[in-house]
Amino acid sequence: MPELLTTGCMLTCTFGMVPSVLDVLPEPGKPAIEGALSAATILEMIPLENILPFEMCTSMENPEVAAATAAAMGVLTPMPCIPVVVDPWEPPSELLSYGGIPLATMQSKCLCAWGGEIAADTPAEVIVSTEM
Repeated sequence: MPELLTTGCMLTCTFGMVPSVLDVLPEPGKPAIEGALSAATILEMIPLENILPFEMCTSMENPEVAAATAAAMGVLTPMPCIPVVVDPWEPPSELLSYGGIPLATMQSKCLCAWGGEIAADTPAEVIVSTEM
């Protein structure tokens, strides 16, 4: 069974300067890992809600980066990242879904309008208590 993309997974963007974290809202009946970390559907790729910024963007396709770089006489000048995700997570899980929408897996990726590929880098840490 594929490893699911869940709340707390570390994400990277090819043009982002620091990793980000996936944030998925729990919903009744939605699959969860260890009963706590909600799994993401392929449609949970909303910037600033599910996909948090990657601090600074270095893509010249981003108009703010292009303008700042031009103003700096061609020296690449990163600007604050605000992801503009254009497509759902792909590929989807072929086995699991929620409300008829396939779940995203650790192999799923989505694209930013500024040319960045957003991917899961590290699964969420699951802390299991051994105290009784």
